[in-house]
Amino acid sequence: MKRGEFRFFDRLRVRWAEVDMQKIVFNGHYLMYFDTAVAGYWRAMAMPYHETMAYLDGDLYVRKATLEYLASARYDDTLEVGIRCSRIGNSSILFAAAVFRGDVLLVSGELIYVFADPKTQTSLPVPPQLRTLLQDFEAGKPMLDVRLGTWDQLGREAQAIRTAVFVQEQQIPAEMEWDAADASCMHVVAYNRFGMALGTGRLLEHAPGVARIGRMAVLQTMRGAGVGRALLDALVECARQRGEQQVLLHAQASAAGFYARAGFSPRGDPFEEAGIAHVEMLRAL
Repeated sequence: MKRGEFRFFDRLRVRWAEVDMQKIVFNGHYLMYFDTAVAGYWRAMAMPYHETMAYLDGDLYVRKATLEYLASARYDDTLEVGIRCSRIGNSSILFAAAVFRGDVLLVSGELIYVFADPKTQTSLPVPPQLRTLLQDFEAGKPMLDVRLGTWDQLGREAQAIRTAVFVQEQQIPAEMEWDAADASCMHVVAYNRFGMALGTGRLLEHAPGVARIGRMAVLQTMRGAGVGRALLDALVECARQRGEQQVLLHAQASAAGFYARAGFSPRGDPFEEAGIAHVEMLRAL
């Protein structure tokens, strides 16, 4: 196997607890590496695993796992685990897996999953939607449908996401979350291939020539999968097309790095909003 055969990689750093008395990664940990990478693979497809399996009325079970050891990883090595869907049968899905240190292949393997009824664990045909999703992901097709619209058009999904993230997860009082601006500003919602809403945000006028992005929220299971960046890019482009010269936002301190990578720069001193540390950030258009 070569790196070029994979379009998805999960990066990790070998921990002390994963090294055995030979001072190399214990052989059994590579199965954990593969399993963790498969979880990242689902995330890269914008697919919340448990919700998707419930939607499909089934689940995936490992039928067979094989590994071939070529070289050893050691403590503190940075590794990349490649996962590729290489074949889809009637009820089975075959994944090729490989662990690389740089361009050096350390371990290769295959994982065979069977789609089955979770109650009886009897096999079922792979659902056409899942089959198409896997094929399209490997072909490099987009996994997200990002829609701009009014609160009347997108409010139901936006409200559910904001409630889950801000009210339930971050414990922001509900009365602080909702305001009159929702009715008049532009909203964005990102959907996956199954029509599930994964993230939202909004754009409103702050001052002449300046737009403000707010209420950016992505479901916890989908963070790190590019959903937030897709939302942000759509709102920035919307502001640009409206002729705005700048876009500002109030970033939670923990998300400041995310916005910096998208071209936003901090302005002024940090402050608290709804009991959470924030910083104002600005981007010229």
